[in-house]
Amino acid sequence: MPCAALRNFHNNAMNENPNNTPYVTACPVGCGEALLATNLHLPEGPLRRCARCGQLISAASESRYWETMASFNASGFNQPTPKEVERRRKVAARRLKTLARLTGKSPADTRLIDIGCSRGQFVDFAAQAGFIAEGVEPAQQIAAAAREAGLNVRTGLLEEQHYPDASFDAAALFEVVEHLREPLPLLRECHRILKPRGILIISTGNAASWTVGAMGARWDYFHIEKDGGHISFFNPRSITTIATVGGFSVERIETSRMKFHEKGDVSPPLYSIGKIGGELLNLPARLAGRGHDMLAYLRRR
Repeated sequence: MPCAALRNFHNNAMNENPNNTPYVTACPVGCGEALLATNLHLPEGPLRRCARCGQLISAASESRYWETMASFNASGFNQPTPKEVERRRKVAARRLKTLARLTGKSPADTRLIDIGCSRGQFVDFAAQAGFIAEGVEPAQQIAAAAREAGLNVRTGLLEEQHYPDASFDAAALFEVVEHLREPLPLLRECHRILKPRGILIISTGNAASWTVGAMGARWDYFHIEKDGGHISFFNPRSITTIATVGGFSVERIETSRMKFHEKGDVSPPLYSIGKIGGELLNLPARLAGRGHDMLAYLRRR
């Protein structure tokens, strides 16, 4: 099982009653609408969809959830190759450039926190770019590794750090919200620690993408055994809903990428054909807001 801090990070994620029926029966992002079963059938059961905003919720059990979450505190977790580090550096540079434009501040005047920062790569990239950057990470071993690398990273939950109100100009939640059955409390804590008009960046999958239209339940992102702890699946409408309820306005939502198959699920020739098709559709998917990678910039009201 994961360490206590990692378990507490998701303390509201998978509460169940003795009959294994999730307590979450209404949309957890703020709609309050009923969750209806879909035809997206996974080993844990069908995904449920909010009738209003389209948010999807997994039927995974608590025990299965925590079993898959254990990998995030493993000593070898998230150690990318040099090539992958450079790719992430370029992605971070684009995000930081957009962040600087939206805050209207120089990096030296921008205090930034990465929530769920893992080994702190984004914290490192931001600090190198001149930002006042720090992170918080619930996995004890991974947070310790970040500090050993000389980064300003705390261990535990965001709310356990007791930051004063309006402490930060910007905050990041990269690949975090899909792990939360009840994401609103975390968004509200982000709202509290951000300065008025501060920026929150969220990255997650887009469950309303063309990839989902083509692949359905075959999309790896839906599968908890392949992407540990994935239980909440957003789309541009549900991101907008949770932003509004949480006290934010939407500055912009970007999506990118499209694919037809997961590698290994089809023959190599068919995979190659699908990959070419996906690459041809990358730009149209981005323009239409139907890519399967989603990045949202929210402004604190």
